Amino acid sequence: MTVRQQWAIVIGAIVVLGAGSFAFERAFGAKADQVAIGAPAPPFTAYTVDGRHAAVGLAAYQGDVTILNVWATWCGPCKAEMPTLEHLYEMFKGNGLKVVAVSIDETASDDSVRAYARNMGLTFDVLHDPQYRIEQAYQVVGYPSSYVIDRDGVIRKVWLGAADWTSQGNIALVRSLLGLPPAVADAAGPAARRVAER
Repeated sequence: MTVRQQWAIVIGAIVVLGAGSFAFERAFGAKADQVAIGAPAPPFTAYTVDGRHAAVGLAAYQGDVTILNVWATWCGPCKAEMPTLEHLYEMFKGNGLKVVAVSIDETASDDSVRAYARNMGLTFDVLHDPQYRIEQAYQVVGYPSSYVIDRDGVIRKVWLGAADWTSQGNIALVRSLLGLPPAVADAAGPAARRVAER
């Protein structure tokens, strides 16, 4: 093979890689930006587990500060964080905080997801998406994944893994998004830590 042929192969490979990169960016680039902090939250549809199997989407939470949590019944970290998410919801639901937890359990029935939520003592909205549509819309790469969405539908926090939703930082973020004055001290205190230890 001559040097000229070698250079032709190298240049051809560069052109193919460049074209592939351009095509990938055109196809997936805008979608990848959807879940970034400061970007609009993508729409989703999941179903109630209350026996009605009614479709619910992001539009149902329009105008509210919403924490969207993507989880599964088989996920240990999901189970660990749920009590703190429930406590945060109890603290601020009167101020307009909404929490919606979307189970992506493929084989669990709506009844199983509902029983799991009831056993955990969850009072916020629990939905089911066994087709993983929300996973695609929010580009979920692990569980739990949480998205804090402001009243205008803009993502303000993205969190992968279990979070302590009663931490000072999370409480301060929620208070700020709800338009509440900053707390003088950690509003959760020892009571929230006891809930988290359950």
